[in-house]
Formats: sequence, C-alpha cells, structure tokens
Amino acid sequence: MKIDVEQIHDAATALLQDPGVRMEHDALCELLLRSGAREGNGANVIRFPPEMVREAVALCPAEFTFADRYNSGRAVSPDGEPVIWSVPGMNIFENGAARAFTSHDLPAWSRLLHQLPNVDGVFSFAMEDVPAKARDVAGLAIIAGNTTKHIRVFCFSPEGAREMVRMKKVVGDYPWFSIGFTAHGPLRWTNLALEIFRETAGVGIPVTVNGEPMAGVSGPVTLAGSCAVGTAEILAGIVLNQLLEPGRPCIFNLGLAHTFDMRTSIAVTGGPENALFAQAAAQLGRFYGIPSGSWVSTESMLPDSQAALEKMFGFATHLQARASVIWAVGQLESEVTVSAAQAVIDDEMIAYAKRFLRGLHVDAKSLAVEQIRETGIAGSFLETDHTFEHFRDELFEPRLLFRKRRADWDNAGRPSLTQRAEEMARQLAARPVEHGLSEEQLAELNQISDSFVSRIGE
Repeated sequence: MKIDVEQIHDAATALLQDPGVRMEHDALCELLLRSGAREGNGANVIRFPPEMVREAVALCPAEFTFADRYNSGRAVSPDGEPVIWSVPGMNIFENGAARAFTSHDLPAWSRLLHQLPNVDGVFSFAMEDVPAKARDVAGLAIIAGNTTKHIRVFCFSPEGAREMVRMKKVVGDYPWFSIGFTAHGPLRWTNLALEIFRETAGVGIPVTVNGEPMAGVSGPVTLAGSCAVGTAEILAGIVLNQLLEPGRPCIFNLGLAHTFDMRTSIAVTGGPENALFAQAAAQLGRFYGIPSGSWVSTESMLPDSQAALEKMFGFATHLQARASVIWAVGQLESEVTVSAAQAVIDDEMIAYAKRFLRGLHVDAKSLAVEQIRETGIAGSFLETDHTFEHFRDELFEPRLLFRKRRADWDNAGRPSLTQRAEEMARQLAARPVEHGLSEEQLAELNQISDSFVSRIGE
C-alpha cells in the first residue's frame, strides 16, 4: 500500500516552522539558534527552517551496521532486509503469572535470545532490583557477558550515558551497542532525552530517534495527522543529533506510534493501525533516504491466541513494509511484559513470515521440467537428487510447530504450543553461550557497572 508520504512531510515541515518544537534544554537551544533555527513563541520553543532539516537529514548515513561483538553484524538501509530486535519492559511472564523483571533474569533472557536465529539484537531492561539511574549501565554489562549480538540499551540517565561511553571503549571503537529515546509529544523533547543525545554524541553510537504519538491523545486521532506530528518530532531530533555529531547514524522511528482505545483508555500497540504506522515509517524512511523503525506488539497478557493473531499479522505486515529495524521478540502487554515462551513463538512466526515473503522463485531449476519427464507419469519425486538438493531451501521447516500425528501428540502428553515453547526456552536459556569478550574486558565492564550502581545507590 503506497502512502502519500510527501503530504505527510509537507505537514511536518509546516509544523516545524509553526509552532515549532519545544526543546527543553537551554544550552542545546542556544546551539540550535546559532546553527540557523529560530525562536518560537514560548520558552525553549524552536522553529526549524526547511533548509536546516534538509541539511541534517542529508548528513545521516543511508546505510550502517549494528555491530555484534566481533564488529560484524547486520547492516540496515532504507531498502534493505529488516533487522529484528527483542524489546524492553518491566515484567516477565512465567509459570502462569507476571512478576517484576530483575537482574537475575537478564543473563538467561540474553542467552535465550542469543540462540534464536531470527533475533539480531538484544534490548536491555528496567530491572526492579537495580537503582533506576543505573539500569542502563548494569544492563549493558550483563547482556555483554551473555551474548555476542548487538545490544540496544534502554537509557535511563545522562550519568549512565557517560558511563556507557566509557564501556564502549573497553570493547572496541565500533557500534556494538546503540541507544535511543522518544519524544514526549506532541512536539516536545524533554531535557532528559536531549541530555542523553548530548552525552552519547561524538563516539559513533547509533541512535534511534523515536516519534511515538498516540492517535487521539498526543496526536490527532487521524493516522495521517499523528504521522505528521511524529515526523516533525523525529526530524527535530535528527537535526539536533546531526549538530552534535555530523554523520551520526540515525533511525527514523515513527513505527512506535500507536492508538488509544476510546472505550478502555488503553494504548493500543497490536491493532491494524499499528501496521499502517509501520508502513508509513518505512516509506518515510525511504523518502528521506535513512533507515526506519517499527515495533510488533500485542495487548495480550500471556502467550495465547490473541498474541498469535496480533503478532503474526504484525510480523507479516512490518516485514513486508521493510521497516529497517523491528522491535518485537518476546513482547506482551504492550511492551510492559516479556515472556520466554513468547520469544520462542515469535522467532518461529518471523521465520514463517520470511518464508512467505521470499516468494515463489521461478527459473529452469525450480520448474524442473527434465526432472518431471525423468520421473514420469505416476512416479515419485521423493527419492530424486533434485528433491535432496532443494528441499531445505524451498520448504519451511519449523522448530516449534507440531507436525506429527495425533498418536504422537497423545503420547507426548498433549502439549500446547505454549508448553512446547516454554520447554524449548528453558533448554536454550540453560545452555552456555559465547560472549566474545576477553576476561579482562568482561572484568572492566563489570567494574564500571558495579562502581556506578554503588554510587547511584548511596
């Protein structure tokens, strides 16, 4: 579905000039004004001329890599294959109930995600037993010791941002972790967000610039209107990041936009409108020539049929839209809660959707006319070399879905999909995994984390 992104861009450009965006940071407002922005009506309200926005967007790399611990990883671009991440949150659902997520859960959670083949990056968490201002630093150290995958830090404080810049240098001068923050709109960036952008600038850390309007509350109830508000917020954030660090890798993350259920007063993240926001984000990213972001979510409280319905639709549509980065794996309850079983199910759904979107390839080998002739009328293709050579690439092979006979299911105790996923998650999380760090690097990361947690907790 093609969206008229030029009209959305024009509306966002008009909003950036009138009324502008409130940038709640005196020093950074001065930087913006010295760089060509104009004062708006009200304290810290900044108007962004179109040429200033164009110049900033042009500085953003069209393609860059979210590095793993070996300075490899997945490249992202406006037209490339999507990268899939896990999600942040506060709770974990296990044994039939939700409870607060703690630092004791994060190692196993990271090891599980490390072994899911369709997960490219691991998100940090709001851990209840860690002081709030130190959760980003502590989470980065724990995850780094339990996976080699890219880490997306959940930022909590400018002080933590400074410590994470130190941690980056311990491992290497490449983007093995990234950060991000969300505008608290409409048309407003908080001092906390702007200070974190400033503290992490200048060292090559990619940043996800999030516009997260809630249609009907912090954005117009019309999806196009919310897209305009979110786009204006993101562009203002990109301008600032490019002033702080010209060429800083930025993700245009409008796909976090969501709606408001007028009957229940709940923020909706798993509805069909969320897929439309993801499409808009991906197409706007291509319009601006920079990578885009979105999320796949559900309002369900547990891994059930509602979670399957909302998330499978989300995976299919977001992958089809080619959003560059998709937050998704393990998410329940609108990103408040995660589930290990849901993470395993999500990984299977992603593989399923990817196979469908890969399509039906037609060429001489796949048509196999000579093989059909050789096999002949009423023959069997099961024993042929052609089948042996192509079945793994052609046919989706699930790790989790049940594809046996009823007798096999009865003999196994009639397990549900969720029960099978829970067992697979337990087995995977218990396995040791590589982390790609020397003992010296790991010790230094833990020392920085422990020292900072201790100072914050005093």
